[in-house]
Order: sequence, then structure tokens, then C-alpha cells
Amino acid sequence: MIHWLQHTTGGLLTLAAVSIAVLLALIIKLRLEPFIALIVVGLLTALAAGLPVGTIVGSAQKASDSLLEKGFGSILGHITAIIGLGTILGSILERSGGAKVLTGALLRSFGEKRAPLAMGVAGFVFGIPVFFDIGIFVLAPLVYVAAKQGGKSLVLYAMPLLAGLSITHAFLPPHPGPVAAAGLLHVELGWIILMGLACGIPAFLIGGVLYSTWIGKRITVDVPEDMVFAEEEGEQEENPPSLGLVAAIIAVPLVLILAGTFGSIWLPKGSALAGVAAFIGTPAVALTVAVLLASWLLGLRRGFTGKDLNELAAKSLRPVAMILLVVGAGAFFGAVLSATGIGKAVADSLHDAGLPVLLAAYVISCGMRIAQGSATVAIVTTSGIIAPTVAQLGYSQIQLALLVMAISAGSIIASHVNDGGFWIVSRYFNLTVPQTLKSWTALETVLSVSGFGVSALLMAVV
Repeated sequence: MIHWLQHTTGGLLTLAAVSIAVLLALIIKLRLEPFIALIVVGLLTALAAGLPVGTIVGSAQKASDSLLEKGFGSILGHITAIIGLGTILGSILERSGGAKVLTGALLRSFGEKRAPLAMGVAGFVFGIPVFFDIGIFVLAPLVYVAAKQGGKSLVLYAMPLLAGLSITHAFLPPHPGPVAAAGLLHVELGWIILMGLACGIPAFLIGGVLYSTWIGKRITVDVPEDMVFAEEEGEQEENPPSLGLVAAIIAVPLVLILAGTFGSIWLPKGSALAGVAAFIGTPAVALTVAVLLASWLLGLRRGFTGKDLNELAAKSLRPVAMILLVVGAGAFFGAVLSATGIGKAVADSLHDAGLPVLLAAYVISCGMRIAQGSATVAIVTTSGIIAPTVAQLGYSQIQLALLVMAISAGSIIASHVNDGGFWIVSRYFNLTVPQTLKSWTALETVLSVSGFGVSALLMAVV
């Protein structure tokens, strides 16, 4: 039995299925923190597969070559600075009033009739540098005002905003899911940005515009009076930043990262210009530049002190610790699957069954999302599961980026009661549970299926 489990394709697949089932049981039934569950299941899987203890955890004298330390270290060294800098950038933009400036300009540009679309675009743009829940906290009051002035259902204005925030959270750096997947599957972030836009924008148009307009006319929710804040009365930030400045700061890291990606392709290798492009296009460098610009232009120049900025950074970074632990533990779990031969067994089985890796990755991600609720956990775990398989397929960078998009699309499907985002949406937009299921849960499913469909179409032609 032990030989069958450790050395045959059927045994390794069984071990993989049992390990994932145990992982989900620990997270869902026992409410264990996902990063602890991933470590426990990774260690148990490695032991069950017959890996030597020294290979798994090293020794008292040296542990740096162990699966545990290399699994954590290989991914955290890649993403920690990116996620931390992105978080600080978003907090400065939020505190400076940049979100209100951006949304106000969009509402004026689109006009009252297209206010829902303006809210969607605001969510998409402002969602790039800030986490999903922070985007809701900051922009929700503006949704209340727009809905009150328009005299229509709150759902009509809230769903496009949520679609924009959800797409950027799942598909675009510097959000932890796509950044972690890029690290696990060895994809340059420039390609992630391009494919994230290529898959995310059509999904946003389908879900955030077409579906949101349709459902917004069928679910009537009034704006409670206590939800309309000072924005309705015309209160403005003193000395608000300009729209151009806010847009430029959001664009800086994206442009620099893309310059680095395409500079490595178009510029002569070894040239000084190629070196400059590679340096400024390194994601950590690009985000450092953006944070420094934001600190000066939106902070110090507008009355912030160095102490204010330090306190703002410290406060914004507190939620990041758990994200990093989950990502590191997911990478360890993936390293175990690779070292045990489970990844090769899965690859061989997919090949024999004729199931495309892209579809398999999407289905696994959907299952993880529905089972445990977190999009980031779904992306990290699925990437760890699929990485050993993908390593043998010789995919190009653009194909790997599209695979990340399929995983990301699966990670947002069918948000329901086990997802914290479900309750945030319900609370902030005055929705009952049935209304939240009909609007938000359905919207997430439309975004997921649309995003995967675009990634599959692009994969077929690249």
C-alpha cells in the first residue's frame, strides 16, 4: 500500500486529492488559519509521500536547503517588497483625497445618466493601488451621493464600482493574488499587467456594465439617510490634489514595469539603455519610485509630516502580514507537491484525459474559492498545485500570464457567505442576504466566467 501511494500515478493522485480535501476541511470545518492549514497539510503530505525529514525541514545545523524554508523564501523574496510598497502607495492616495478627486472628475465627465459607468471606471482605476475592501470604504460614500442624486436603486451604482474593484484585485499587480501567482509560475509582471487588462476589461464591460445595468433595474434599494455624508452638501477637501497628479502617480509603476518588460525584448541586449529599462522596470524599484513621488507630491508638499507618513505606512501594513504568511505557506505546499512527484502525476493525468491545463487550473481555483471564500488563498493554492505541472510544458511568458488569468478568474467566482467581501458588500450597500446573492454573488460569477472565456480565447491564438 505504501509503495503504491508513493511510487505510482494512482497513488500520487490519491495523495493529492486527500491532501486538498484535508486542507479544505481544516479551513472550512475547523476554522484554522489558512497559512497554518497549508503548513500542516504540506508537512503531512511530504511525510506520507516518503520524503526524508532532512529534505522537508533540514537539520538543527542547516535548514536553508529544506523544502519548508525554500518554499517560503523563494516566493516571499519576490513579492514582499511589491505588496508592501503597493499597500503604502494606496494608503497615501486614499488619505490625500485622491479617490474623491478621481471619482468626482469621472462623474462630471460621464454625466448623471452615465454615473453608474463612472463609478465602475473609478473602481477600476482606483482599485489598482488599493485593496478591495479599502476601495469600498473610501468610495462607498460617493456611491450613496450619486444614487441619491440620480434617484435610482443603489444597486445600479454600487455593482459597477464593485466590478471594477474586484477585477483589479484579482487580475492586476500589485495585488497579492496575481503577484504571488506570477512568482510561483515565473511570469514577468509586465505580461501579467497586459494580460490582466486584456482579460479584465472585457470582463468588466460584460459584468460591470451590462449585467450591473440589468440587475440594477430589477433590485430596488434606497439609500438610507444616515449613509449620505458631507459629500452631498458639497464639502470638499482643502487643497485637493489635481486629477492629473493622481492619475500620473497611479500610472507610474505600471508604465515603468511595462518599460522593463518590453525593453528586455526590443532593446539591444547588454546596452546601457537596456540596463536602465531593466532597473527602473523592476517591480520593487518602480513601486519605490511611485511611493516616493506620492509621499512628496501628495504628502509632504500638502502638509503631511514625516511622522504622519510613517504612521500611515505602519497602519496600512498591518493587514499585509497574514497575506504574506498565506502566500509563503502556499508556496511551501506547492514545493512539496513538486518534490513528491505529485505535480508530474497530475500533468500526465491531464494529458491522458485530454483536459487542458488552463481549464483544469480554472476549475481548481473555482473549487478553492467556493470552498473557503478567499480569492487570494484560491490563487496561491491553485498556483502551487499547478506549478509543478506547468514547469514541464514549456509555456511562453504570455501563455503563463494567461494561465494566471484563468486562475485569477476562478478565484472570484460565486462569492457567498464564507467570504468576508460578501458581508462588506451587504453591509455597505444596505442589501439583504437574498439581494446580495442575486446581485453581488451573480456579478462575481459573471466576471469570473467572462474573464476565463477571454483567457481561453487568447490562449487559443497565441
